[in-house]
Amino acid sequence: MSVASKQKTSYFESVKVRKRISQTIVTIILILGSLLILSPVWWMFATSVKSMGEIMQFPPTFIPKEWHFKNYIQTWKAAPFTRYLFNTLLITFCVVIGNVLSNSFIAYGFAKIRFRGRNVLFAVVLATMMIPGFVTMIPHYVMYSKIGWLNTYLPLILPSFFGSAFNIFLIRQFYLGVPNELIEAAKIDGASHIYIWSRIMIPLAKPAIATVAIFSFNGAWNDFLGPLLYINDDTLYTLQLGLQVFKGQLDTQWNYLMAGSLLVLLPVIIIFFIFQKYFIEGMNLTAGSKG
Repeated sequence: MSVASKQKTSYFESVKVRKRISQTIVTIILILGSLLILSPVWWMFATSVKSMGEIMQFPPTFIPKEWHFKNYIQTWKAAPFTRYLFNTLLITFCVVIGNVLSNSFIAYGFAKIRFRGRNVLFAVVLATMMIPGFVTMIPHYVMYSKIGWLNTYLPLILPSFFGSAFNIFLIRQFYLGVPNELIEAAKIDGASHIYIWSRIMIPLAKPAIATVAIFSFNGAWNDFLGPLLYINDDTLYTLQLGLQVFKGQLDTQWNYLMAGSLLVLLPVIIIFFIFQKYFIEGMNLTAGSKG
């Protein structure tokens, strides 16, 4: 073997070694970062299976000495959580449907229908994202009180059927990647805008629709402030309000509260892992061109 070939071989070997070292370092950093992020979840789980005596010990124990899995059963029996679960599922289902239908339809109008003032109106819609929700909280409460919607699910559900600026923007950017020739061909065949939206645009925008559905599910499922403002009857409580039963004026049942919080968190994790492929693709604002 010549000297040049030996040098070439040693060079490639050194490149491979450096690549392996860099990959190992990156892997270690990702593992440490994942452990750091997951440590609060582990602390929640560890607290949920401890006794109150062990929770109050100092220094705290990172791994429970005794595992009380019965805390989950006792948590569910401490309040009518089955009823709360049904209430939460009802609200979440309606909110997801409302957001998917309204935002996808409005986004189609802004993306594929030409009309005077379209860009100005779209800019006004986007400008609403700069208005904090706390600014409109009192006017909304007064309005819903005047029309008799307090202590009902209407204030929590109906607003989702009128669109959201971010969701409209997200789906519109996806729609812009759909060729206009496809829309024109459908119009030549006599298709209406409703038909084009429901039969052509929505199937092509599945990732963006799934992303909006995930955001809507997460927002409605974890909503605490909305039900707290508008719901007074405990039979209409959601899971988030139901967890307050473990918080007293003098003490808090931390093991039951953490057990209930994990049970409430579980569906969100499952939904994300099932639809994470669509979620990642839906956040790509140029992915619509692939359709």
